[in-house]
Amino acid sequence: MRGSGRLAALGVLTCLAAAGGCGYSLAGRGAFLPDYIQTIGVPLFGNNTTVFDVEQLLTARVRAEFIGRGKYRVVPDATGVDALLTGTVTSISVAPTAFNEQQQASRYAVVVVVRIEFRDLRADRVLWENPSLVFREEYEPSTGSGALDANAFFGQESNALQRIADGFARSVVSSILEAF
Repeated sequence: MRGSGRLAALGVLTCLAAAGGCGYSLAGRGAFLPDYIQTIGVPLFGNNTTVFDVEQLLTARVRAEFIGRGKYRVVPDATGVDALLTGTVTSISVAPTAFNEQQQASRYAVVVVVRIEFRDLRADRVLWENPSLVFREEYEPSTGSGALDANAFFGQESNALQRIADGFARSVVSSILEAF
C-alpha cells in the first residue's frame, strides 16, 4: 500500500504541475510595453471620411481608455513622449442587417476602419500596428427612420457613435497593452 500511495501522490503532484502551466493568465496587466514607456502621445487622428468630427471622438476615447488604465501619462503631443499612437479613420459605412414586416431596416451594421500605429520612439520601432483595423457593431436605431449615409445615420443616432467609440477605444488599448 505504501508504494501505491506514493504513486498516487506523485500522480496528483504531476497533475497539479501540469495544470499550473496550462497557459491561462490574467489579461490586462500591460507587461508587453517596455518599462521606460511612461508618456504616450496620442495626437488627433486623421479623418478621410465625410463623417464630421469622428476623429475627435475616437481620439478622445482612446486617450481616456489609456488614462483609465492608470499606468501611463497621456498627452495630445507627438513630441517629447516615449511612445506615439497615430491613426487615420479611412472609412465608415452603415448597412441594414435586419428588416421589419414593412421591409424597413430595423437593425444596422456600422463598420469603422482605421489605420493605426503604435511606435516606441526611444527604440524607433513599431510595437503594434494595423493598417486596416475594422471595428463593427450592430445597432438598432431608436427612431423609426434610418439612413445608409453615415452622416445622416449619426445625425439621427448620436448614441451609436458614442458606443462605437467606446468599444473601439477598448479594443485598441487592449491590443496594444496585451500584445494581441
